[in-house]
Amino acid sequence: MSFYSQEFTHLSVLLKNHVLWVTLHNPEQSNAISLEMVDSLVRVLKFADFDPEVRVIVLKGEGTSFCAGGDIKAMQNKTGMFAGESNELRMRYIHGIQQIPKCIEELSTPVVAMVNGPAIGAGCDLAMMCDLRIGSAKSKFGETFVKLGLVPGDGGTFFLQRIIGYSKAMQMSLTGDLVSGEEALKWGLLNYLVDEASLEAETEMLASRIAANPPVAVQMTKKAMKMAYLNDLSTILDVSAAYQGITQRTEDHFLALQAMKDKKSVDYQGR
Repeated sequence: MSFYSQEFTHLSVLLKNHVLWVTLHNPEQSNAISLEMVDSLVRVLKFADFDPEVRVIVLKGEGTSFCAGGDIKAMQNKTGMFAGESNELRMRYIHGIQQIPKCIEELSTPVVAMVNGPAIGAGCDLAMMCDLRIGSAKSKFGETFVKLGLVPGDGGTFFLQRIIGYSKAMQMSLTGDLVSGEEALKWGLLNYLVDEASLEAETEMLASRIAANPPVAVQMTKKAMKMAYLNDLSTILDVSAAYQGITQRTEDHFLALQAMKDKKSVDYQGR
């Protein structure tokens, strides 16, 4: 039995043509994040990032929701990730849901969020952690923590403003208002807005276009981009020189040069 064929709590996984489809699977709670989902997601993502068969990861929600964020019922009952008093809650965040942004930020494999419905609270933040986002008119985004008398506890203040800028991120965070799919495209919350009926097919085509590129170059380009918004120019130039030195001596680089000369496609090997 392969790693991906086993059962994961509140998560389902499918590997197809170098694309790993990871589905948040807690439909009774609109795919709200649970402690079990955190454990499953981090485990799968870490394994996939070291798997040469996985070149792109697609993250989506089961049914008509992407992710509702926190479980309101669990908040009311003070159970699950919301159990305990203040300091215990703080530690639950650090050792629980905050493991997701730490894990995703360290991935070399590109992650595409297929936002197939509302992405609310921590669900909005989860989408922002991904490298690209594709959605439809059914997509909705809300940084709604303030509506519940809370603050983003999972890295939302870090990721959101890097995607849409400080002013828009502040607007979403202070009002808690929802942003429609059409607005999301204009603001940069979505990279692509497509018809609802073709969302999965369009996502597959996007993931396939990325997966068709030389894997080492894709991974290092992603890492360089991630580092570039956190470091100074001299540091990035040093890193870029090192990455270029590595990629320029890969087999795939020379395959790509020949493919461009011959005007043919090629199946890259990740070497």
